[in-house]
Amino acid sequence: MKIQILGSGCAKCRALAEVADQAARDMGLTYELEKITDVKRFADFGVMFTPALVVDGAVKVSGKVPSLDEAKEFLS
Repeated sequence: MKIQILGSGCAKCRALAEVADQAARDMGLTYELEKITDVKRFADFGVMFTPALVVDGAVKVSGKVPSLDEAKEFLS
């Protein structure tokens, strides 16, 4: 599974990365976590608001940091 975090590296972006990482570890998933900070790449995903969580190429949430339980739903 490929998990991508789109954002500038702000506090919310770091929080989203931590939540996604924790959710994946709790679920025992095999995954790769990539942080994308290049604004030009955000458009490739159609993302207008950051932070954004992308799982296997599909945008799951944009503009907010989900709870741990929400993140687990996005990863399942």
